[in-house]
Amino acid sequence: MRIALTRLRTIIAFFSPMVAGPQQARLADELKWLNAHLGAVRDLDVAIERLKAIKPRPQAAYRSWSLERAGAQRHLTRALRSVKYQRLIKSISLWIEKGSWSTKTGRQAANERACPVSEYGARKLMQWWEKLIKKSRRLREIGTKKRHRVRLLNKRLNYAIEAVADLVSESEISRLQATLKLLRKAQRSLGQLNDDARCQSLAATLGQGGAGVFRIFLGPGHEKRLIRTAAATYQKLAELKPFRI
Repeated sequence: MRIALTRLRTIIAFFSPMVAGPQQARLADELKWLNAHLGAVRDLDVAIERLKAIKPRPQAAYRSWSLERAGAQRHLTRALRSVKYQRLIKSISLWIEKGSWSTKTGRQAANERACPVSEYGARKLMQWWEKLIKKSRRLREIGTKKRHRVRLLNKRLNYAIEAVADLVSESEISRLQATLKLLRKAQRSLGQLNDDARCQSLAATLGQGGAGVFRIFLGPGHEKRLIRTAAATYQKLAELKPFRI
């Protein structure tokens, strides 16, 4: 559900010139609310799975974190059963099918509709690709928060390419596949770095000695290896000739 929600938010952002408006802004806030509930449970799931892998298992931390996850699951359950959630699903469905964006008039709206989707897609993908390459150049030097933003740009570009893959000509497929392969490789390293940071943050918040356990579990040089792998992957991605759709 969380992945599907991220894909939806990505495509809304991808076609933002066409769909932007008061309805889109309101729905974006509600989708963000839902994503926060899903993310809280997901972060605890990841942290607890890591605790399970540690031998001997830190029992105090495991019990404390399991109780915290149960609480987060209850909050998520209430959110999914709420009137707000039911209204969101109905609203987003109606907006996709016949929202105000689909009936906008005026010269700008007419120009947007007149642009072939393949042409728009190629231009937008290139913009997102260039932004990712630019932000990733100093990956070895930037901190956790900026690396997190690079990861989000990486994921966004990955999902956008997958969403418009049907527009790709046969001659471009191999280049697109190579791009996706590199994006997914970088995403694995950056995703693990982000999970490491989230686990450490949760451990510091929840206590029970979890922070020290995770530092031992990760081992020396763990972060540097992941950053090195991601940086090398982005170097290869930068060397690819820009793909066209």
